[in-house]
Amino acid sequence: MTSSFPVRRRFSLRAMAASAFATALLTVPFGSANAQSFGYAPMQLQPYPQDQGYSRGYGSEAPQAADEDAQLPDRLRKQIVSFDRSEPAGTIVIDTNNTYLYYVLGQGRAIRYGVGVGREGFTWSGVQSVSRKAEWPDWHPPAEMIARQPYLPRFVAGGPGNPLGARAMYLGSSEYRIHGTNDPSTIGKFVSSGCIRLTNEDVIDLFGRVNVGAKVVVLPKNAPLMARGSDPARKRPAATTLPSGRQALNTSASSVN
Repeated sequence: MTSSFPVRRRFSLRAMAASAFATALLTVPFGSANAQSFGYAPMQLQPYPQDQGYSRGYGSEAPQAADEDAQLPDRLRKQIVSFDRSEPAGTIVIDTNNTYLYYVLGQGRAIRYGVGVGREGFTWSGVQSVSRKAEWPDWHPPAEMIARQPYLPRFVAGGPGNPLGARAMYLGSSEYRIHGTNDPSTIGKFVSSGCIRLTNEDVIDLFGRVNVGAKVVVLPKNAPLMARGSDPARKRPAATTLPSGRQALNTSASSVN
């Protein structure tokens, strides 16, 4: 009989301690109870290395892209315009002469983006299709470009410092592609080695709309597009064929062009 009293006493002390803790918890106002209230330091979440400047993360894309797009003049900002060509919805049309890319919505409308296009001697025209899509693509400068500019790196991993930017849409089996850029000041200019570049904000938007297999029509530099928006109506040109055998890829204008 005497041995049971210490057990009951220990049980009683534990019960009292638990009761006191529960009472203290209930007296803390709802919303202010946190780890510091009970003597625990909160855990600090540390970003991954790629989030510190080499971000592939989703959360970092929007702020960076919004800053880039804000630098564009009004005519080069994304907008829905009237569109008079007969291409079906989902087609991409590049108006090289006016540095516009149209994504056809159908029913006489298209989304128009400002783009950078090929510099003198590197513009081309023809019909291709989107053969592949990539997020934050790596860059492997083609042999022709390295021959012209031997100081170029042989490989650049995908990320904000990569000349291909946030997204790339590859055109057929050629070296041409539609992609983002790490230099938004080149939008609206003839600067690349043949590729079509958009701001990262715009290329992310376009990438989400375009399907693999989508038709891409690139118009000659001297052939204006028949489209309306903030620009007057113009004549509809015929597309020519894509030159064969040329390898070209655009790069950062600040370091290469």
